Amino acid sequence: MAEKSTLLIVEDDLGIQNQLKWCFDAYEIVLASNREEAINALRRFEPQVVTLDMGLPPDPGGTSEGLATLEAILNLAPKTKVVVVTGNDDKPTAVKAIGLGAYDFYLKPIDADILGLIVNRAFRVAELEAENERLYQGAHSPLEGLIASSPQMMKVCRTVEKVAPTNATVLLLGSSGTGKEVLARSIHRLSSRVEQRFVAINCAAIPENLLESELFGYEKGAFTGAVKQTPGKIEYAHGGTLFLDEIGDLPMALQAKLLRFLQERVIERVGGRGEIPVDVRVICATHRTLQDMIAEGLFREDLFYRLSEITINIPALKDRDGDALMIARAILSRVVVESGGKTKDFTQDAVAAIENYAWPGNVRELENRVKRAFIMSDGTKISAEDLELNEIGDEKMPFNLREVREAAEKRAVSRALHYSNGNIAQAAELLGISRPTLYDLMKKLGIQ
Repeated sequence: MAEKSTLLIVEDDLGIQNQLKWCFDAYEIVLASNREEAINALRRFEPQVVTLDMGLPPDPGGTSEGLATLEAILNLAPKTKVVVVTGNDDKPTAVKAIGLGAYDFYLKPIDADILGLIVNRAFRVAELEAENERLYQGAHSPLEGLIASSPQMMKVCRTVEKVAPTNATVLLLGSSGTGKEVLARSIHRLSSRVEQRFVAINCAAIPENLLESELFGYEKGAFTGAVKQTPGKIEYAHGGTLFLDEIGDLPMALQAKLLRFLQERVIERVGGRGEIPVDVRVICATHRTLQDMIAEGLFREDLFYRLSEITINIPALKDRDGDALMIARAILSRVVVESGGKTKDFTQDAVAAIENYAWPGNVRELENRVKRAFIMSDGTKISAEDLELNEIGDEKMPFNLREVREAAEKRAVSRALHYSNGNIAQAAELLGISRPTLYDLMKKLGIQ
C-alpha cells in the first residue's frame, strides 16, 4: 500500500478541525491548534502541504498569530505549500499572506470540495517541484544531489555505490558544509530501502532532555505533557534509513542506549517496559574527531566501532580539484532559474578567486557567496569583488605549461636542498639527476 502524504491542519476550532479531518481522509492528517504545536509538527512530520487558519488568536502584543505562524513555517520549510484559510471579510490578510509566500488562500465558510481541489493541487505542485529538483541534481552527478568531478570525490562516490546495497552501518566524516547529508540520502536512494522512509535527526539541534524521547519515543504518562503514546524517530524509520547527524554531540547517557539498539535491534520507549523490534539501516555523520573524544572520555569506544563498520572521509572543498568552480556554476544556474532573472556568468577574476580561495565553510559558504553576489551584482557578470573575494583573484595559478613546470621544478629542487642540508651531491641523488644538471637548474631557477 502506498504511503499517504502528510497534511498539517493548523486550526484552533475543534469543530472545524474535525470537519477538515474527515474532508481529507486520503491524507495522513496532523492537527495543531497554535503556532508552537504547528512548528513542532512541521519539524516532526515534514508535511508537504499545510492549511493555516489566519484567525488564530493574536499574541499578547497584538501581533497577528496567523501571519507570525506563516512566517515561521516558511522560514523553517520554505518549500512547504501553505494554504491560508481566512474569513470572507478579511481579504487584506489573505493578500498579505500571499505576499509573504503562501501558496494560495481560501475564504470561509468552508466548502470541502473547493478546499479539497486547492489542497490536492498544492500536493501535486509540491510533487512536481521535488521531481524537477531530483532530475536537475541527478543530471550533474553519478549520485543524485552531488555535483563533483574531482578524483577525490569520485573515489567517495565509488565507495558509496559499493556500500549502498548492503545493510552496513556507515559513518560519514567531514567538515561542516561538505555534503554529509547529501551522501547519506544517496546511500538510501541506492539501497533496497529506497521505497521506505529516510528519517534524519540532528543530535546537536535538540536539547538533551528531549533527545531521548525524540529518538526512542514515549508512552502515555511517561512525563508531564505526554498525553498519548508517541513513536520515536528510530521506530518511525522502520524498514528505511535513519540518519543521525552530528553523532559526536550525542550525550553519554544516550550513547549506551543507542549501542544497545545497534546490538539488539530493539528499543524501549521512554516510560515503557516492552521491547520493540526495529529494522532500520543506520547512517551517522560528524565533523568531530571521534578518536580524540574517545581519548577524552567523551565518546564510547564500543559505540564507535559499532557505528564505523564502513567509514567514509569526505574531503574539504579546497581539496577537491576543480569542484569549487563546477559547483559555483551549478549554483548560479539554479539561482537564475529560481529568480526568473537574467542569465549571469563569472568574470575571469571571479573564476580565479573561486579556484584559489580556501573555502573554510565548504559548499555552504560557496552557495551563500554566489547567491549574495547574484543579488548584489550589476549587469550580466559577477566579479571577484561581488563575491567579496577580490583579494584572492590576483593569486591565480598560471595555465602556461612552462611556468607551471618551472614552479614545480623550483619547489622540488628547494625541497631536496633543504632535505640534504645543502649537500649538492645528496640533493642531486634525491632528484635523480647529475650534479652539473642540478647546478644548471639552480642557476636557471635563481636558487642560491
